[in-house]
Amino acid sequence: MHEGIRDTSAQDVLLENTKHRRWLKTALPIAMAAILIALLVSALSTWLSAEASVSADRIRTAVVSRGDLVRDLTVQGRVVAAVSPTLYSPATGTVTLQVLPGDQVSTGQVLAVIDSPEVRSEYLQEQSTLDQLGAELEREKIQARKAQVTSQQTIDLAKVKLTAAEREMRRADESIKTNAISEIDFERARDELARATVEHNHAVQDAQLESESLEFETATRQLAVSRQKLVVNELNRRVGDLTITSPVNGIVGNVEVDQKAVVSENSSLITVVDLSAFEVEVRIPEAYADDLGIGLAGDVQYNGNEYRGRLVSLSPEVVNNEVVGRIRFADDAPPGLRQNQRVSVRVLMDELIGVLKLQRGSFADSSGGRMAFVLAENGLAERRDVRLGARSASEVEVISGLAENERVIISSIAEFKDYDTIQVVD
Repeated sequence: MHEGIRDTSAQDVLLENTKHRRWLKTALPIAMAAILIALLVSALSTWLSAEASVSADRIRTAVVSRGDLVRDLTVQGRVVAAVSPTLYSPATGTVTLQVLPGDQVSTGQVLAVIDSPEVRSEYLQEQSTLDQLGAELEREKIQARKAQVTSQQTIDLAKVKLTAAEREMRRADESIKTNAISEIDFERARDELARATVEHNHAVQDAQLESESLEFETATRQLAVSRQKLVVNELNRRVGDLTITSPVNGIVGNVEVDQKAVVSENSSLITVVDLSAFEVEVRIPEAYADDLGIGLAGDVQYNGNEYRGRLVSLSPEVVNNEVVGRIRFADDAPPGLRQNQRVSVRVLMDELIGVLKLQRGSFADSSGGRMAFVLAENGLAERRDVRLGARSASEVEVISGLAENERVIISSIAEFKDYDTIQVVD
């Protein structure tokens, strides 16, 4: 069998065209290098355009948003009794205490007794004077009645004389017609009638004047008695005040005198604390004093719960850069409150609806609220003039200079305040 010469066709392998692959191997590194160079050039240009740089770990940023801003102030408060009267000595004397600090007391319960010989002696003297004036008044009334009887007797006698003179005058009139009497006797009868009439009229007038004089004297005595009664009543009240009683239900707080001590007038003796009514005393920085007003709402944090109250008083003076206010609970006070207990109070000063706002940070204090650095995506922060408005404990209102969703550096910018741009480096 004839065999031909074998060729190498069985060993041949079809190879692809490598020109295209070689081109790709060359172009890909070039493209990557170009992109890298472009990025480096962009980063370098950004870096060169910035006047300073800062690490991202050293700053805090926040995004401008739109919403409601509650302007509030959080301060520490102290629970105090709304009613805690201090009782004072009404006079100089020796005090006898009936209670001890911490004792439960009720309204009207005797707390202490003051032994004041001076007040009691004065009371007895004035009472004696009142009795004397009362006796003189009664004597004056008796004298008035006697004078009235005497005056009436004088009037009656004058009336009798007048009646007799009138009768004699009628008889003289009849007699003169018949010439039974002389003209002289007739004139005498007429004179007697005139005298009797004058005496009667004077008796009546004297009686009226006497009556008015006696009424005046009696009224004067009565006024003196009334005045003396007022003096005695006042002294009686002072004697009653020597017994010190509790004005409220509560407990005895401070006892500022010792047993059987001699106290002077108006010396403080005992403080009674009414445990049924508590308020919260807050000390507010004077920077917020102008923004506060009576009636503002205040939330009291106690045992993890929030209790609504309102500001009921505000001190008109600043002491140690603070003003003192009082928060009264709108409803019943929380159970378990104790005198001088510490609580947290949030005073609600204002509520703004739908405003631009930003998380509060040191930038507002560093620049006085007049500028901020707005951070772009390339890490370059540009200085911008802004205007800030109301501030709360956590947020601040943006009036102008910033737009919604812009990112702003909210940490302190005091070291960058002289720059227009800064670079934030990761």
